[in-house]
Amino acid sequence: MMKDYKKIMFCFMIFLCCSIFIVYPYGWSKQDESGAKTDEIYRNLEIFSEVIRQIQENYVEKKTSKELIQNAIKGMVGSLDPHSQYMTKEEHQELIIETKGSFTGVGIEITMKDNVLTVVSPIEGTPAFKAGIKAGDRIIKINGKSTVDMTLMDAVKLIRGPKGTKVKLTIKREGVKEPIDFEIVRDVIPLKTVKKHMLTPNIAYIRISSFQGNTLDDLQKALSELEKKFKIKGLILDLRNNPGGLLTQAIKVSDLFLDSGIIVSTKGRNGSQNMVVKAHKGKYPQDFPMIVLVNGGSASAAEIVAGALQDNNRALILGTKTFGKGSVQTIIPLSDGSALKLTTARYYTPSGRSIQLSGIIPDIEVEFRPTKGKEIKGKKKRHFIREEDLKGHIDVESNKKNRKQGLNLLNDEKVKKLVRRDNQVRYALQLLQNWNKFSRINDNILVKEK
Repeated sequence: MMKDYKKIMFCFMIFLCCSIFIVYPYGWSKQDESGAKTDEIYRNLEIFSEVIRQIQENYVEKKTSKELIQNAIKGMVGSLDPHSQYMTKEEHQELIIETKGSFTGVGIEITMKDNVLTVVSPIEGTPAFKAGIKAGDRIIKINGKSTVDMTLMDAVKLIRGPKGTKVKLTIKREGVKEPIDFEIVRDVIPLKTVKKHMLTPNIAYIRISSFQGNTLDDLQKALSELEKKFKIKGLILDLRNNPGGLLTQAIKVSDLFLDSGIIVSTKGRNGSQNMVVKAHKGKYPQDFPMIVLVNGGSASAAEIVAGALQDNNRALILGTKTFGKGSVQTIIPLSDGSALKLTTARYYTPSGRSIQLSGIIPDIEVEFRPTKGKEIKGKKKRHFIREEDLKGHIDVESNKKNRKQGLNLLNDEKVKKLVRRDNQVRYALQLLQNWNKFSRINDNILVKEK
């Protein structure tokens, strides 16, 4: 037993020395911010080693040194903030796969909020989305097991599983007294992040469900395919229930729609984390008016895009306040294949706003109110007799073509269903259709002021 203990401590001390050597060039002094000197750190490590020894000698069940040390590291990193975590080699590999390919699970992004496992957003089209899981739902049990004191990675392990198997999530939802049970069948979660439609002959709708390694390429491909068939004069960019993803992709997507100005800035404790990212003049200018849709499930990278386009006056933001995740996580690979996902900086919108907790406030606040009726314009309104209703009325040739076109939607059932059931999309479409009128009114006001 003593030999094993000495071996553990020898390995741990080597690890500590290597850690000190690695972090020292980044500006850490031999005295930390609390005033504790190196010898105090070693005294604390002695206590740590005593605890390991007592557990190994006296605990009711046998525990391996690897298990104890890994759990100690997880506890230490997990105490920092909800987004920092230690990942084993296997968990690190899962993360790499998740950002590049696909994984098997139910399709939800989760975080710790007020020490409770909380859904940031369900991924559109996935089993969780179809089952009715919503942003803000608190997961209190997984397969009957309480999530109290459960880490994010442990929760992810329980939720994921082979295709076709079931997982039971017990949810506490705001406004609902009793917990709700969802039994969801796991499936392969593809990471196709971009969907496209033309709503009218000249207004496009593009949805980005998350920011992964291929998002910019998929977005450019979608725009190119639409522009080959149509002349885009307006775009609705839907970032609702987008839980975020890769910062690099959020920057590239923002850059696609901006020719100048700041996209995002980051500030961290370490000077190397401080940066200001600026837009570049694009090869193909995207000068059409834009409306970006957001809600409480729009987080992180989605908020970066919304903030960049809002502060640079490139787009109107419509919907409800976003999630409010304004921190940057860096993946730091470790020597044994494991990794640290560490919060290293906070990010700021072009105007210098930190959205941590406060989120992005839409320019036009519109609550989502889904409708199931057949009429695109909602409830049937009282009908007034008009000149055109009178028998034998005199018609004007130019009016025949335009009369009763309404929103002038393309003859596509998916498009009609989207616009009929989604009041936020419908509102955005109406605004874009009247954009030129608003612009002319604004130009007239500016001329009069001069």
